[in-house]
Amino acid sequence: MNEIQVLLLAGAVLFSAGLAVIISKKNAVMVLMGIELILNAANLNFIAFATLYPEWHDGQFFALFVIVLAAAEAAVGLALILRAYRFFKTVDLDRMNELKG
Repeated sequence: MNEIQVLLLAGAVLFSAGLAVIISKKNAVMVLMGIELILNAANLNFIAFATLYPEWHDGQFFALFVIVLAAAEAAVGLALILRAYRFFKTVDLDRMNELKG
């Protein structure tokens, strides 16, 4: 296997691990970590294809954009989780089922 195949395989493993975390965990912080794993898998694939086609720089620009997006998502997501924790006194997603009316 060459380097590109190894990178794509690592990206697929990261994506699968992130998806498994999102599906199986009930903790809101763990779900955010699963989303971060999926975004990192996408970055790895963007960089792998940018390495495969050196004349295209789009993969590197997309990866940089995803890094900025992930930082903003983490900040907003953690703020929402902190606010939900103050209201519900838990970060368990199954127990956050009420709407304040």
